[in-house]
Amino acid sequence: MAETSETFFSDSPVVLPPGGPLYLQLKRWIEDAINSGAINPGDALPSERDLALKVDVSRVTVRKAVLQLVQDGVLVQRHGSGTFVAPPAQRVEQSLSQLTSFTEDMARRGMAVRAEWLDRGLYFPSPEETIILGLSAGDRVARISRLRLTGETPLAIERASLSSDILAEPALVGDSLYKYLDRSGNRPVRAIQRIRAANLGEDDARLLQVPAGSAGLNIERTSYLASGRVIEFTRSIYRGDTYDFVAELRLGDAPANGAAK
Repeated sequence: MAETSETFFSDSPVVLPPGGPLYLQLKRWIEDAINSGAINPGDALPSERDLALKVDVSRVTVRKAVLQLVQDGVLVQRHGSGTFVAPPAQRVEQSLSQLTSFTEDMARRGMAVRAEWLDRGLYFPSPEETIILGLSAGDRVARISRLRLTGETPLAIERASLSSDILAEPALVGDSLYKYLDRSGNRPVRAIQRIRAANLGEDDARLLQVPAGSAGLNIERTSYLASGRVIEFTRSIYRGDTYDFVAELRLGDAPANGAAK
């Protein structure tokens, strides 16, 4: 256990903030210690038993407080190691007004990114892919799925679908799908994105290294060529604690003839 947390949990008097159930008081006490710098990112918490004795509460109360903090991303639990204060999440902003690839977007921010491939292959299309991509009977769809990371922090899961006549060999795609499409003259020029909040399921949460049920952003992007043909259908899941989407809004035309605003 780090010296800072050892000192805090062994020497500091316990004064739980009043109000609400006991486990929420304990939760706020731990949060206050983190926010004040008494406990630092990476510091370990005492065992459930030791913390219950220190605070003079039941182990069930400690378990509920810690679970809430884990779900909020304040603490992380490592199997066989214990419970630790989570490192501060590095937040990333992405503009909603420009059509760029993830790699290009991160490069503009000077951030080193990498991808871990989850899938690259040709498949029979789903009904949704058939309709959106305008496929015919017997056509195949190319699917590429990647986990996007900066450093060791996973940011997003991207699952893209394209017609196999556009992407006949998915295994040839490198760091950037858009760079690959650009070389064949098939880079999209516009896209429609739909964003909605969602709670992460177990499989996606495991890949993004957050607790199941954590907040996330589901984004569907349909991209078009200049001809109007749909070139790409991508479904992405972003960690809600690391990503911000930013849009610039402009006021419409001023009212004519001096009309009141």
